[in-house]
Amino acid sequence: MDRTSLFAELKRRVGDLSSGPLYKRLSAALLGLVQEGLLKPGTSLPAERDLAEGLDLARVTVRSAYRDLIAAGILESRQGSGTSVVAQAEKIEHPLWRLSSFSAEMRSRGQTPVAKVLSRAINNPTPEEAFLMGLEPSEEVLRLDRLRLADGRPLAIERAVVPLKFLGGRAAGEGSLYEALAAFGHRPVKAAQRLTAVVLDRSSARLLEVEPGAPALLIEQISRLVDQRVVEYTRSHFRGDAYDFITELKLGDNG
Repeated sequence: MDRTSLFAELKRRVGDLSSGPLYKRLSAALLGLVQEGLLKPGTSLPAERDLAEGLDLARVTVRSAYRDLIAAGILESRQGSGTSVVAQAEKIEHPLWRLSSFSAEMRSRGQTPVAKVLSRAINNPTPEEAFLMGLEPSEEVLRLDRLRLADGRPLAIERAVVPLKFLGGRAAGEGSLYEALAAFGHRPVKAAQRLTAVVLDRSSARLLEVEPGAPALLIEQISRLVDQRVVEYTRSHFRGDAYDFITELKLGDNG
């Protein structure tokens, strides 16, 4: 749909909607074009000023309509790139019953995993961490915060705490943490997870290239060795628009 056709169609649709605030009518008109496939995923939309002039509307009306659709995940806005229809990337199905690293999961899907280190430090565990991980307060742990990407697309923010003794006293970073642990004979074999639906704050949203307030899944994981010692405590925020977490249920004994 070229610009002239877009302006004409939006004028018609906005005019046909007789009730509600003007920006809501404009957002509804844009949404209709997206749902009908007239505005394809990845299509760049006119700048606020251009669309306002083309439709004889106030710029604040266009801005409010765009913001509505950005919040709904229909449009996205990037610095220097303007506003566009969200490209519908295929969601990743992550099985919750299989313990594997992010790197291994992405490679199994033919994607290239990357770990961008956000922060790395060696210090003592907090009282909560010492309790959860069965550590002495004086033991050293590696704190590793990383942005996890696949084929250049940011998917998760991972904040891991690992007793330094399981890494041979070394501070792992860019590669697979599980592979680093395995190199010292300490690969996790089981884990307990807690899943919580959350919304992303401004800082996390910026790293994951989504809007502040976008949905995400927080997964807290405690991983153990064969002898039941805790080898890892991780809090990870996964993009809600990128993942489907799946699990398998079986009929219980009382079913």
